[in-house]
Amino acid sequence: MAERMVGKQAPDFTMEAVLADKSFGKVSLQENIKNDKWTVLFFYPMDFTFVCPTEITAMSDRYDEFEDLDAEVIGVSTDTIHTHLAWINTDRKDNGLEQLNYPLAADTNHFVSREYGVLIEEEGIALRGLYIINPEGELQYQTVFHNNIGRDVDETLRVLQALQTGGLCPANWRPGEKTL
Repeated sequence: MAERMVGKQAPDFTMEAVLADKSFGKVSLQENIKNDKWTVLFFYPMDFTFVCPTEITAMSDRYDEFEDLDAEVIGVSTDTIHTHLAWINTDRKDNGLEQLNYPLAADTNHFVSREYGVLIEEEGIALRGLYIINPEGELQYQTVFHNNIGRDVDETLRVLQALQTGGLCPANWRPGEKTL
């Protein structure tokens, strides 16, 4: 039986990553907590695939909006940092990423994917999982769905803003509307 994660402390992580400036570094939940940042952590199956670049670049193109909401975005797959960098260095017209405004982390040992419940063990890849973690480290939102479907950046931003209100947001709530 699966264990509930929302409302609990998010599984801690530190991973190797390709940073926005294309250098190699590390990303960690503790660093975001220390900096009083929200964390938008999303998993995707593999580099050099078809759906993944559409959502990864869509998140990057809207990164300023996440930054304005004091949120750090981190993309994660089980590929290596070297594969990530090769993909980032590939033009978008060639199914690449070209340039990203946030880091892509490498979960090569599958530890973080497993901890967040998105690892497809028999394939060694992650499902599309998205997690929003508040600055105290509490996991406040999670979605996991089939790898054939890309995420909606508008919905991710809407949910982040709803969580940041601290209020009760009714169905179809939009930023700027009253909470309950």
